[in-house]
Amino acid sequence: MKRAVEKLIQTCLATNQSITFAESCTGGKLAALVVEHAGVSKIFKGSLVCYSNESKHELLAVPQNYFTDFGAVSEETAKQMATAAREKLGVDWAVAITGIAGPAGATPTKPVGTVCMAVSGKSFEGKLLVSSQTCYFHGDRVMIQNQSVEKAALWLEQTIHTTVTNKKQ
Repeated sequence: MKRAVEKLIQTCLATNQSITFAESCTGGKLAALVVEHAGVSKIFKGSLVCYSNESKHELLAVPQNYFTDFGAVSEETAKQMATAAREKLGVDWAVAITGIAGPAGATPTKPVGTVCMAVSGKSFEGKLLVSSQTCYFHGDRVMIQNQSVEKAALWLEQTIHTTVTNKKQ
Protein backbone atom coordinates (compact mmCIF):
# COMPACT_ATOMS: atom_id res chain seq x y z
CA MET A 1 0.00 0.00 0.00
CA LYS A 2 2.73 2.48 0.93
CA ARG A 3 4.64 1.64 -2.26
CA ALA A 4 1.56 2.48 -4.35
CA VAL A 5 1.26 5.85 -2.61
CA GLU A 6 4.97 6.56 -3.06
CA LYS A 7 4.68 5.80 -6.78
CA LEU A 8 1.67 8.14 -7.05
CA ILE A 9 3.59 10.93 -5.35
CA GLN A 10 6.66 10.41 -7.56
CA THR A 11 4.55 10.49 -10.73
CA CYS A 12 2.73 13.64 -9.63
CA LEU A 13 5.95 15.43 -8.72
CA ALA A 14 7.65 14.37 -11.96
CA THR A 15 4.71 15.50 -14.12
CA ASN A 16 3.63 18.51 -12.04
CA GLN A 17 0.10 17.16 -11.58
CA SER A 18 -1.94 18.10 -8.53
CA ILE A 19 -4.28 15.67 -6.75
CA THR A 20 -7.09 15.40 -4.24
CA PHE A 21 -9.27 12.63 -2.85
CA ALA A 22 -12.91 12.14 -1.92
CA GLU A 23 -12.96 9.31 0.59
CA SER A 24 -15.86 7.61 2.28
CA CYS A 25 -15.24 4.04 3.48
CA THR A 26 -11.48 4.66 3.80
CA GLY A 27 -12.03 7.62 6.11
CA GLY A 28 -9.03 9.66 4.94
CA LYS A 29 -6.51 6.80 4.93
CA LEU A 30 -5.23 7.68 1.45
CA ALA A 31 -4.75 11.33 2.39
CA ALA A 32 -2.99 10.34 5.62
CA LEU A 33 -0.51 8.17 3.73
CA VAL A 34 0.24 10.94 1.23
CA VAL A 35 0.93 13.58 3.87
CA GLU A 36 3.47 11.32 5.59
CA HIS A 37 5.85 12.44 2.81
CA ALA A 38 7.69 15.74 2.89
CA GLY A 39 7.20 18.03 -0.09
CA VAL A 40 3.75 16.81 -1.09
CA SER A 41 2.26 20.27 -0.68
CA LYS A 42 3.51 20.85 -4.25
CA ILE A 43 0.99 18.32 -5.56
CA PHE A 44 -1.55 17.61 -2.79
CA LYS A 45 -4.07 20.36 -2.08
CA GLY A 46 -6.23 18.55 0.49
CA SER A 47 -9.04 16.03 0.54
CA LEU A 48 -12.62 15.52 1.60
CA VAL A 49 -13.84 12.72 3.84
CA CYS A 50 -17.56 12.40 3.23
CA TYR A 51 -18.80 9.41 5.14
CA SER A 52 -22.53 10.12 5.36
CA ASN A 53 -24.94 10.58 2.47
CA GLU A 54 -25.66 14.06 3.82
CA SER A 55 -22.02 15.10 3.55
CA LYS A 56 -21.73 13.56 0.09
CA HIS A 57 -24.74 15.63 -0.94
CA GLU A 58 -23.77 18.87 0.81
CA LEU A 59 -20.03 18.91 0.13
CA LEU A 60 -19.76 16.97 -3.13
CA ALA A 61 -23.13 17.77 -4.72
CA VAL A 62 -24.15 14.13 -5.08
CA PRO A 63 -27.81 14.39 -6.09
CA GLN A 64 -30.21 12.99 -3.48
CA ASN A 65 -31.81 10.67 -6.01
CA TYR A 66 -28.44 8.90 -6.53
CA PHE A 67 -28.75 7.38 -3.07
CA THR A 68 -32.11 5.80 -3.89
CA ASP A 69 -31.55 5.14 -7.61
CA PHE A 70 -27.97 3.80 -7.46
CA GLY A 71 -26.89 3.79 -3.81
CA ALA A 72 -24.10 5.58 -1.97
CA VAL A 73 -21.89 2.69 -3.07
CA SER A 74 -22.15 3.03 -6.84
CA GLU A 75 -20.02 4.12 -9.75
CA GLU A 76 -22.44 6.99 -10.38
CA THR A 77 -21.91 8.33 -6.86
CA ALA A 78 -18.14 7.82 -7.08
CA LYS A 79 -17.98 9.75 -10.38
CA GLN A 80 -19.83 12.70 -8.87
CA MET A 81 -17.62 12.61 -5.77
CA ALA A 82 -14.40 12.63 -7.82
CA THR A 83 -15.52 15.35 -10.21
CA ALA A 84 -16.80 17.63 -7.45
CA ALA A 85 -13.66 17.16 -5.31
CA ARG A 86 -11.41 17.99 -8.28
CA GLU A 87 -13.42 21.11 -9.06
CA LYS A 88 -13.74 22.29 -5.44
CA LEU A 89 -10.02 22.00 -4.74
CA GLY A 90 -8.94 23.22 -8.18
CA VAL A 91 -6.59 20.33 -8.91
CA ASP A 92 -5.69 18.32 -11.98
CA TRP A 93 -6.84 14.92 -10.71
CA ALA A 94 -9.11 13.36 -8.10
CA VAL A 95 -9.96 9.85 -7.02
CA ALA A 96 -13.08 8.95 -5.06
CA ILE A 97 -13.62 5.85 -2.94
CA THR A 98 -17.02 4.73 -1.61
CA GLY A 99 -17.76 1.25 -0.36
CA ILE A 100 -18.88 -1.25 2.23
CA ALA A 101 -15.99 -2.10 4.52
CA GLY A 102 -18.20 -4.06 6.93
CA PRO A 103 -18.92 -5.86 9.00
CA ALA A 104 -22.41 -4.31 8.53
CA GLY A 105 -23.94 -2.46 5.62
CA ALA A 106 -24.12 -5.25 3.06
CA THR A 107 -27.13 -5.82 0.83
CA PRO A 108 -28.01 -8.82 -1.32
CA THR A 109 -26.55 -7.07 -4.37
CA LYS A 110 -23.65 -5.32 -2.61
CA PRO A 111 -21.75 -7.59 -0.24
CA VAL A 112 -19.15 -6.44 2.28
CA GLY A 113 -16.03 -5.60 0.29
CA THR A 114 -17.89 -3.87 -2.57
CA VAL A 115 -16.00 -0.66 -3.32
CA CYS A 116 -16.71 1.79 -6.13
CA MET A 117 -14.03 4.20 -7.30
CA ALA A 118 -13.78 6.97 -9.84
CA VAL A 119 -10.97 9.06 -11.28
CA SER A 120 -11.62 12.54 -12.64
CA GLY A 121 -9.16 14.69 -14.57
CA LYS A 122 -8.45 16.32 -17.90
CA SER A 123 -7.40 14.33 -20.94
CA PHE A 124 -4.49 15.46 -23.06
CA GLU A 125 -7.01 17.23 -25.32
CA GLY A 126 -8.32 19.13 -22.29
CA LYS A 127 -11.59 17.17 -22.19
CA LEU A 128 -13.02 15.93 -18.92
CA LEU A 129 -12.03 12.34 -18.24
CA VAL A 130 -14.10 10.42 -15.69
CA SER A 131 -13.64 6.69 -15.27
CA SER A 132 -15.14 4.38 -12.69
CA GLN A 133 -14.91 0.80 -11.55
CA THR A 134 -16.34 -1.54 -8.95
CA CYS A 135 -13.98 -3.75 -6.95
CA TYR A 136 -14.71 -6.65 -4.64
CA PHE A 137 -12.24 -6.99 -1.80
CA HIS A 138 -12.05 -9.63 0.91
CA GLY A 139 -11.05 -9.62 4.56
CA ASP A 140 -11.96 -7.64 7.62
CA ARG A 141 -12.76 -3.92 7.70
CA VAL A 142 -9.15 -2.73 7.86
CA MET A 143 -8.06 -5.13 5.11
CA ILE A 144 -10.84 -3.88 2.82
CA GLN A 145 -9.89 -0.26 3.55
CA ASN A 146 -6.20 -0.96 2.87
CA GLN A 147 -6.94 -2.79 -0.38
CA SER A 148 -9.16 0.11 -1.46
CA VAL A 149 -6.44 2.67 -0.76
CA GLU A 150 -3.83 0.66 -2.63
CA LYS A 151 -6.07 0.12 -5.66
CA ALA A 152 -7.09 3.79 -5.77
CA ALA A 153 -3.48 5.01 -5.53
CA LEU A 154 -2.29 2.60 -8.24
CA TRP A 155 -5.19 3.42 -10.55
CA LEU A 156 -4.77 7.18 -10.16
CA GLU A 157 -1.01 6.90 -10.73
CA GLN A 158 -1.49 4.79 -13.87
CA THR A 159 -4.12 7.17 -15.22
CA ILE A 160 -1.93 10.23 -14.66
CA HIS A 161 1.13 8.51 -16.10
CA THR A 162 -0.73 7.35 -19.22
CA THR A 163 -2.49 10.67 -19.80
CA VAL A 164 0.62 12.80 -19.34
CA THR A 165 2.73 10.43 -21.48
CA ASN A 166 0.12 10.63 -24.27
CA LYS A 167 0.09 14.42 -24.00
CA LYS A 168 3.84 14.61 -24.58
CA GLN A 169 3.69 12.48 -27.74
